[in-house]
Amino acid sequence: MLLRSNVRAISIDTTGSTPVAVDKTGTPLALLPAFENNPNAMFVLWKDHASVNEAAEINAHAEKFSTNYLQYVGGIYSSEWFWAKLLHILRVDTQVRNHCHSWVEHCDWIPFLLTGGSSVSDMKRGVCSAGHKALWAEDFGGLPPDEFFSSLDPLLKGFTSRLFKKTYTADQVAGRLSSEWAERLGLSTDVFVGVGAFDAHMGAVGGQIEPYHLSKVMGTSTCDMLVAPMDEVKNILVKGICGQVPGSIIPGMIGMEAGQSAFGDVYAWFKNVLSWSLNNLKDSSIIDAATANALQKEMSDKIIKELSAAASKLPLNEKDELAVDWLNGRRTPDANQLLKASISGLSLGTDAPRIFKALVEATCFGAKAIVERFNNEGVPVKGLIGLGGVARKSPYIMQTMTDVMNMPIRIHKSEQTCAAGAAMFAATAASERHEPGFLAPIRLAQCLL
Repeated sequence: MLLRSNVRAISIDTTGSTPVAVDKTGTPLALLPAFENNPNAMFVLWKDHASVNEAAEINAHAEKFSTNYLQYVGGIYSSEWFWAKLLHILRVDTQVRNHCHSWVEHCDWIPFLLTGGSSVSDMKRGVCSAGHKALWAEDFGGLPPDEFFSSLDPLLKGFTSRLFKKTYTADQVAGRLSSEWAERLGLSTDVFVGVGAFDAHMGAVGGQIEPYHLSKVMGTSTCDMLVAPMDEVKNILVKGICGQVPGSIIPGMIGMEAGQSAFGDVYAWFKNVLSWSLNNLKDSSIIDAATANALQKEMSDKIIKELSAAASKLPLNEKDELAVDWLNGRRTPDANQLLKASISGLSLGTDAPRIFKALVEATCFGAKAIVERFNNEGVPVKGLIGLGGVARKSPYIMQTMTDVMNMPIRIHKSEQTCAAGAAMFAATAASERHEPGFLAPIRLAQCLL
């Protein structure tokens, strides 16, 4: 049993890019009374694609400069990311614009909060979020220059000066737990707080990522991570992925990210379509309401399992129904959130298992397109590691995946790879300080063995 007195460090992972407008103290505007009911003052979840126009403008604007400021994010900027979201919020909400001093990723804000930060200028920004979503790169000396942003839209003039220049890898310490949070959590102010990173990146570490193996965190969407030694890929720029950043996943290696904007969400959407009558026509004159609700839940919980069982028995045929998986746009390769999904080849003989089979194949071929992009760009994918809920819960989807990829997939047994990765980073950050009474220093390389 873990005793609170034994906790020596905490590290944080969150979704991303999930930024928020903050004031000079680093307080999210939504936590201020004047903004508490304003969605534009809240964290903007990565899934929010309202800034598709801003992303398109950034892509067109970048072509005007001799320096390619998009070269380390696959050459295409996405509406799921930092600058597109910021510009959109500044344009649509004058009140937020007038009070927004800086723009902060969720994974950077939580460590700042836990350490009692009081000035956003002191916030330690992780290289993970900065490099993959905010266009930070050592080659640029940090963020692109103010001219790049101010010439795009005057609303961005001077904004880089209120952001950051230096970034930190997740094995470094952001600070110690503040007295307020030590009391609230029942911990000590001697507890270290590590620099934050994205959940999928820490999850890849917790899932035992290794060089040239694509670690696929498969949930509502997928986030696919690959690490490689810097000296082996330093001259390669992979087109159409979500960034390649030194130290973003494992310090000392290049971290590369790709993914699909919808994966589990595709299956959830189809389940919701099939469940419409269950959810909306459950009032019955035959059974009481409690029984009807229980029956609805039982039937709903069985849908994906039964569809998988039926779909797995269908023979393969070149005239099978076909689908494209872009129900939430496309993340990789070549981000385009305006793309739409489709299902073709339907007939009166098409039933739910056949449509489900087509959707599963679509998501798996979408995953294959990512592997092919890495391979074609000179970064070989030598293996696959499946992480997350879909990977562990659906043998049918994983079997289809390995058939489509023509590669075996190792499914990690842990349900908590993101938490495990965060714990490993916390242990590494604390061990760097050689704290008395702490276990022998735990290096990430050792943790991965």
